[in-house]
Amino acid sequence: MIRALGADLVEIARVRRLLAQHGERALRRLFAEEELAYALRHQDPVPSLAARIAAKEAFQKCWPENLSWKEVWVGMEGRRPVLRFAPRVRARLEAEGLFAHLSLSHEKGHALAVVVLEARAPGAG
Repeated sequence: MIRALGADLVEIARVRRLLAQHGERALRRLFAEEELAYALRHQDPVPSLAARIAAKEAFQKCWPENLSWKEVWVGMEGRRPVLRFAPRVRARLEAEGLFAHLSLSHEKGHALAVVVLEARAPGAG
């Protein structure tokens, strides 16, 4: 059963300006190492970084408590993006039988993320 839905749209130029102004400090504050390793492999990492900001914001819209930027991040399983969580968030998701689905997209000027938080029956996979 769907428990919550969150979506967020990020302007790529805004992220580009943020990184131009704050550089390495912004990267280290906003992104997990796994996210940086993935995005920095691209010729232009900014669209991937913008999509990851959108994912964090989209998940926050599903979550009842404020989270820091590094308590939720985007990892990759093959070519599929997945959400990963700090231990306290992961433990609560597991305790409540919740699973987060993620979809990312970016084109030209914007990056989009959609998160569906699903309540699963015990033993469902």
